[in-house]
Amino acid sequence: MPTILVADDDANIRKLVSFFLSKGGFATIDAADGKEALSIYTSMPVDLVILDLMMPVMDGWALCEELRRANPDLPLLMLTARSETWEKVQAFQLGTNDYLTKPFDPLELMARVKALLKRYRIGSTQILQLGNVTLNRQTYKVMRGTESFTLPLREFELLYKLAELPGQVYTREQLIDQVWGIHYTGDDRTIDVHIKRLRERFAAISDFRIETVRGLGYRLEVQQ
Repeated sequence: MPTILVADDDANIRKLVSFFLSKGGFATIDAADGKEALSIYTSMPVDLVILDLMMPVMDGWALCEELRRANPDLPLLMLTARSETWEKVQAFQLGTNDYLTKPFDPLELMARVKALLKRYRIGSTQILQLGNVTLNRQTYKVMRGTESFTLPLREFELLYKLAELPGQVYTREQLIDQVWGIHYTGDDRTIDVHIKRLRERFAAISDFRIETVRGLGYRLEVQQ
């Protein structure tokens, strides 16, 4: 049973979220501020964290940053009343995987939690399936059926990073850091060039697409 940590200074929100998650088959543990949440995370296994932005002692910004530093793959869902675009952008830059504003529909929250946990399990393997395309990071092969494709290394790494978490929005800065490395000093618009090449290569032969999220970055969506 997955364990979900709910960090929010509003006791009613914690109670509501925990109630619906428990009905959905999840174990929950809650924290009233970021410092308490971080302490809980370091003392017991947690599969996903739902966190508010405005909390005492340690706010959601700092908590998100600390959790992402501790575990780059931990699913994080920001649940907050803050809805300004710059706040969403900053949250994604700090490493949140999803962003939901209050007031919220508990059914939507449940759906997002399940989707994040599913993506996390997909992201833990070295072989990713994107509809009719298979990416193998152990051999760096791209397959469509029995047909093999060869990609330049950076294009493969960029596609693999996007494919690890379908639906996840990545900023240019995040993709540069995770694909080119933190010491890269070139133009971050190189991301746009590589995205354009990937779209051209796979436009007519694949069941996925790379979408531009205006003001944020890019995400990969698998077509059903």
